Amino acid sequence: MKCIHGLRVFMMVAVAACVAGCSSGSGSAPSSSSSTPAQSGSVYVLGTDAPLPSVVSFAVNLQSITLSNGSATPVPILNGAQTVDFARFNGLSTLLDFNSIPAGTYTTATITLGSATLGYLSTQSGAAPTIASMPATLTQSVVTINLASPFVVNAGDMDALRFDFDLRQSIQVDANGQITGQVTPTLDLKALSASDPENYIDEFDAGVVSIDAASNSFVIQGPHGRQYTVQLTSNTEFENGESITNLTTSSIVQVSGSFAPNSQTISADCVGILSQDGYWAAGLITNVTPPQGAANGFNLYVRAELPADTGLTLGQIANINLNGSEMYFIYKMHTPLTNFFFNPSLLVPGQHISIGGPLSDASNPQAVTVHRIVLRHEGHTGEWVAGSTNTGNGTFQFNSNGLAGVLFNGPITVYTTPVTNWLGGLTGLSDLSGNSAISIRVVGLVLKNPTNGNPVFIARSVEELQ
Repeated sequence: MKCIHGLRVFMMVAVAACVAGCSSGSGSAPSSSSSTPAQSGSVYVLGTDAPLPSVVSFAVNLQSITLSNGSATPVPILNGAQTVDFARFNGLSTLLDFNSIPAGTYTTATITLGSATLGYLSTQSGAAPTIASMPATLTQSVVTINLASPFVVNAGDMDALRFDFDLRQSIQVDANGQITGQVTPTLDLKALSASDPENYIDEFDAGVVSIDAASNSFVIQGPHGRQYTVQLTSNTEFENGESITNLTTSSIVQVSGSFAPNSQTISADCVGILSQDGYWAAGLITNVTPPQGAANGFNLYVRAELPADTGLTLGQIANINLNGSEMYFIYKMHTPLTNFFFNPSLLVPGQHISIGGPLSDASNPQAVTVHRIVLRHEGHTGEWVAGSTNTGNGTFQFNSNGLAGVLFNGPITVYTTPVTNWLGGLTGLSDLSGNSAISIRVVGLVLKNPTNGNPVFIARSVEELQ
């Protein structure tokens, strides 16, 4: 398995120009930054969350994010309002936007939120899970945050601003643990330096607009209409043995990589073709029929789609029928043995997947034709089960506190490998020890154990949460 990077919980909002972040206070703005306001820099806004059990979505209208030095007019870092589902992001990053801001030193940030909706999974014994929703009531819609360290924006640099939306603390519950619908926004912002590995774009899903094979590049358009050039290098890896010659203007791709300095060009490490003929949708498997043997269908909680008018409904469960002709892939797994790990018999509730097929057949979720099914990485927060570490097998037990944990119906076995990233102070499997539960986040792939049918987690990263 290649193209492996340490993953965190965030979403991404790039902003056009160049930012020198000063999260540790080690940088300082040059004297010219205050006298030459025409200079500008680029900002990435990264968002993170930790969903409550059963919560499948927290969709909120993010109206604006502005930065200020306390005296000058606040500077907006979003191009416009957009609805963001913060429950989608847990250990993964994606690009949301790109914009320019003046060079200077910023000390406060103000986030303005609009209407919001909570979606949650309803489970009943013997029946497939269903989705219910309720309007969310924000106790405050404008939140101003004093940055722990000044955010220094220098012309010519490119940095990130990490936006932490803590859903676990924000979503209120009653004495019985039931969601009330009230949300008290608990937010934090952190500046990241240009060299910080968290600036990496783990997953950016977009449609291909044009291909320039001569320059080994192509242009994509993301969900919000902005176009970016993707530059390929000799180190770029295409999934499933494909290449730039397989791309068409009907292709929908997933790109992993980093921005080239001072440009809207993404230098790609990995490119995966998600769909070749019209539509793409991603989400969580909530039910498989039959539960054992080769599946003839499954229920998909739809969390994302391209284009926006496929006929599938965001935030709802679609019934996906299978006819046996579908191709199965695992994103960022380069091996001809992929089908031994993921195939019609190895679908299991809790897996994060994407599907692609012809748009003409996507007007009815019951009639969607699926050509490609891609198993994707996912992130979970929860607790290490005390005493469960087995260093000989490289495993431990984990209780997921998120939606998929409800679908797992108990602790899940986590397998670690020599390329598992250990974060948050952890240096290896032996650090998971003691008699008390440890709060951690696991990012990786959920596979089905063919022996007993239970889900297992192959960890790409394990992070202790403070």
